[in-house]
Amino acid sequence: MNATIGKFGFPATLVAEFRHWLVLLRPAQPTLGSLVLAAKSDAEAFGALPAQAHAELAVVTKAIEGALTRAVGYQKVNYLMLMMVDPHVHFHVLPRYEGSREHAGVTVPDAGWPGQPDLGSAVKLSNEQIAELTDWLKPYFA
Repeated sequence: MNATIGKFGFPATLVAEFRHWLVLLRPAQPTLGSLVLAAKSDAEAFGALPAQAHAELAVVTKAIEGALTRAVGYQKVNYLMLMMVDPHVHFHVLPRYEGSREHAGVTVPDAGWPGQPDLGSAVKLSNEQIAELTDWLKPYFA
């Protein structure tokens, strides 16, 4: 696994695993259910991923969107590929909604709705909250 995956708390944040991708709970939640979709590859450019990783994205994004629809009931979903600090290929996946969502005592408003996501307003999770939210989301990927 690459260093970017480790920075986002793997293995504690692992929600789902695919051949070329990992779905991780984002430890700072700008919206409830925010994820990191990280390539297992050491590639630092999207175009450098193997063709099989690109093909698998169709399966992975369908799984993510289905899971987050059931878990959070989002209105839109944003995939942000920033890679400014963490160099390996990854997306921040943010379910977007008007108002706020709550699970296990964690309430997260979508501070940027209906505009750009407000990453600075993210709720930073404790290790206990990370475990609770990760366990909550895993069955939606089964």
